[in-house]
Amino acid sequence: MQDVRSKAFAMPITNPAYPMGPYKFVDREFLIITYRTDLECLRKVVPEPLEVADPLVSYEFIRMPDSTGFGDYTESGQVISVTYQGQPGSYTHAMYLDDHPPIAGGRELWGFPKKLASPTLAVHSDTLVGTLDYGPVRVATGTMGYKHRELDLAEQAKRLGAPNYLLKIVPHVDGSPRVCELVRYYMKDIKLKGAWTGPGALHLTPHALAPVANLPVLEIVEVRHLLADVTLALGEVVHDYLAK
Repeated sequence: MQDVRSKAFAMPITNPAYPMGPYKFVDREFLIITYRTDLECLRKVVPEPLEVADPLVSYEFIRMPDSTGFGDYTESGQVISVTYQGQPGSYTHAMYLDDHPPIAGGRELWGFPKKLASPTLAVHSDTLVGTLDYGPVRVATGTMGYKHRELDLAEQAKRLGAPNYLLKIVPHVDGSPRVCELVRYYMKDIKLKGAWTGPGALHLTPHALAPVANLPVLEIVEVRHLLADVTLALGEVVHDYLAK
């Protein structure tokens, strides 16, 4: 029994889907398109005790060619600007990616809302292009003029180091919630290698199982292209929804 307990950090116990951390990412590349959306739509999906600060969503396309235990993969999804106890941060609303270990590890360890899909991020001529396909359907397309203007590296590194929040849910064997927690995590050891901006655009298509368009694009506020080495730190529970 003690042997089982000592090895019980991931499933399956004899051949875990991912190794123990720390989880380091080299040359992690971001296309982040921040847009203004409908405030009431945000309030429907952001869990208390988080609060919506401004009706802002960052749609992210992320290339991760070199990551500890997770390998080479791409991710795409939506991150919402929030506050927790008066302090600004981000809440990860949805993430779609193309690699099983980070899906399993992301959900089991931190509570990332990850689903299997087919995102891409690549340069096409003079344009940085991010896409997300769910099955045969293109549900998101983001574009940015390639490296039109440099951004301040120190400022962008500070922004990457801000707190991030997740809603972690693990069901019991009878289907009831066994774990329901608000988790906070940080990016650590941030080495920003480049940061740029330029003209950008984002198109979202309605889909039943990848409903990114439920947070509609009303106005593009900011577009950023970042390249960095980072460590994804493990999380901490800041609110237990099942506590008596």
